Amino acid sequence: MTTVANPPSTDVIEPSKITPGQLLTSARIMGVATAVTGSSYTQRELLDIFEISDPKVRSVFLNSAIERRYLSLPPRDEEGTVLPEAQGELLDKHKELALDMGARAIRTCLANAGIDVDDIAYLCVTTTTGFLTPGLSALLIRSMGLLPQTSRVDVVGMGCNAGLNALQAAAGWATAHPGQVAVMLCVEACSAAYVIDSTLRTAVVNSLFGDGAAAVALVADPSGSSAPCGTPTRFDGPRILGFTSHLITDAIDAMRYEWDDAQNKFSFYLDPHVPYVVGAHAEQVVDRLLSGAGLRRSDISHWLVHSGGKKVIDAVRINLGLTRHDVRHTTGVLRDYGNLSSGSFLFSYERLLQEEVATTGEYGVLMTMGPGSTIETALIQW
Repeated sequence: MTTVANPPSTDVIEPSKITPGQLLTSARIMGVATAVTGSSYTQRELLDIFEISDPKVRSVFLNSAIERRYLSLPPRDEEGTVLPEAQGELLDKHKELALDMGARAIRTCLANAGIDVDDIAYLCVTTTTGFLTPGLSALLIRSMGLLPQTSRVDVVGMGCNAGLNALQAAAGWATAHPGQVAVMLCVEACSAAYVIDSTLRTAVVNSLFGDGAAAVALVADPSGSSAPCGTPTRFDGPRILGFTSHLITDAIDAMRYEWDDAQNKFSFYLDPHVPYVVGAHAEQVVDRLLSGAGLRRSDISHWLVHSGGKKVIDAVRINLGLTRHDVRHTTGVLRDYGNLSSGSFLFSYERLLQEEVATTGEYGVLMTMGPGSTIETALIQW
């Protein structure tokens, strides 16, 4: 179901473009920041490190439109051979990497927005690359020294689309608590979620993903009410106008985590038809998002699409009638980082802000795709 915000008088959205009964969210994105692990590798370097000589596997890596990825590689013996990591070791790696990247992304995001750590009232964390109880939200509250009364939620296992699922939850909380700070964090330690075997299925997955975290700070305009001390006094970030979701039930198994008995690890499966399935459904979910605000695709100035892979990006671009310039940040993030799972679209959003080309009144569409198979979208306006 589409939801569209009821903007205050200072916004420039035309009232005629808002559907009655859909005026729910008024949260603004006040800051964004990203973080990665310490080392990046070219695809060729990774092939050499893992001593992969199969020409078909090498072709998958070298024709992925990815130049570098940030990863935390397994330990190696004295001869340089990569040592295996058990599932328990991978879970420990996920915890270590996620806490480090997550904290850095949150602190930089708050600094960019002029917000103090003590002003966080709500923390929503999403991840798919590891399972923890208590979750990352509780561990981050302790390690970062957030106030113990901070409300929190963990979104686990939803995959690459989860960033927008979590953003919707955070935006809803912010709207219900005007003037208070909500933080949404996507943190994916893809180095902690892999298997190595001789199959092309595994080769595709191992050629694609990289480590990364991205955080956004949200605040809803208090509309003249007294905002808590330390919260932003200028509400000039883009407003979140609405969300739409689409679950492709016929492709529910196309992307999935499953247990690999031979490897004693979780293994990710990615159906080769995913790009075409996602592309075929992209139009209807985007048009449903825009119709709720009385908009057309031509009204959208900025497109921030999940960097799911070269074929996924091409399928979405062609089906939506977008130009290569429209998805320049999506392809740029894929080139420089690989697929960062749930946080990929925020890496693109950060790059758009760095360009300083978005102007007041312009619209943007955020789009993520992942297991379900699911397409999530959000409409924003500067």
